[in-house]
Amino acid sequence: MDIQTIRQNTPGVTHVVHFNSAGASLVSQQVLDAQMDYLKKEARYGGYETAAKHKAQLDEFYSEAARLINASPEEIAFTESATVAWQRAFFSIPFKKGDTILTTKAEYASNFISYLYQKKEKEVNIRVIPSNSAGEIDLQKLEESIDESVKLISITHIPTNSGLVNPAEKIGELAKKYNILYLLDACQSIGQYPIDVKKIGCHFLSATGRKYLRGPRGTGFLYANKEVLPSLKPFNLDLHSANWVKADTYEVRADAKMFETWESNLAAKIGLAQAFKEVNSLGINKIWERVVHLSKYLRNELNKIEGVKVTDIGAVQSGIVTFTSPMAAIKLKEALSAKGFNTVVSHKSSTLLDMEDRNLEEVVRASVHYYNSEQEVNDLITALRQIL
Repeated sequence: MDIQTIRQNTPGVTHVVHFNSAGASLVSQQVLDAQMDYLKKEARYGGYETAAKHKAQLDEFYSEAARLINASPEEIAFTESATVAWQRAFFSIPFKKGDTILTTKAEYASNFISYLYQKKEKEVNIRVIPSNSAGEIDLQKLEESIDESVKLISITHIPTNSGLVNPAEKIGELAKKYNILYLLDACQSIGQYPIDVKKIGCHFLSATGRKYLRGPRGTGFLYANKEVLPSLKPFNLDLHSANWVKADTYEVRADAKMFETWESNLAAKIGLAQAFKEVNSLGINKIWERVVHLSKYLRNELNKIEGVKVTDIGAVQSGIVTFTSPMAAIKLKEALSAKGFNTVVSHKSSTLLDMEDRNLEEVVRASVHYYNSEQEVNDLITALRQIL
């Protein structure tokens, strides 16, 4: 991987040391240019007309997304965010009273709030599966929790606050064994970790563009397995996701675009298509190898600083590196920002059950990506030593 060229094509690295790819990565010059070029054409020639001229380029979004996760283009939907993608999948499932949702201790707040909503509205049950000694979902406990009431297994692949990578493929084996719907939140894994939906066996996968994919903000996508589409009931139907055929009749689309709406940010979609092309060109396995190398290096260096405690868990750990120090997390984050380093604070409320379980109120999160350098890690460690 030619890191020097990659950094030359990343304008942001000359302005800031960016360790917040789990929040929003620095985009490449090519992603930026793709969006700006499209916006200029819209301004000059009109929105509808520009979209018509760029139909083939816009359609590349579906083929490139499908290529990355080993899906079919008709199983991909473009959305405004990972949350929108996740919710459109989740709320299309026809839950009924007494159905059970299985999830993890490390589940993200937005997802769990939706579980609680369905508990109130549909009287579904929520079962939180304990973690094993490594911090992953306990697969034995997961299987023991499965009974006839279980409608959905809903898992966050890589949580926001701990570096953990949950065993998605092993979970998929259980979902297949017991014929249970499987929703995987890949918001933090897509773009850094190799994902093959056929190997994982998930029926849905939701993801964002702004994080490790290095795409624009306000973008996301949903994978929906074509075999389950006929059984779903999307709540956001319009003249794009359905067809009005008679005065009192409509027909829902047969592909994953049933989860889209007609209007969307096409410049951002063009930008995300370009981001997918870059990931596919570089190779996700090479990206993951680089991310693992940098995150291990950062954890090792953090462990050498007196008073700093790395709080990551999991047998497999991602590019998300979290830690505590004698200084309050928000104060440390602000001090690093003053020195030109981008980090973020993960609060207990974002992953309440996991953070409570580990007696953590907040952690500093420094998330690496392949465009980061070893020297940037060294500079971050030097700055931390100076501050602390």
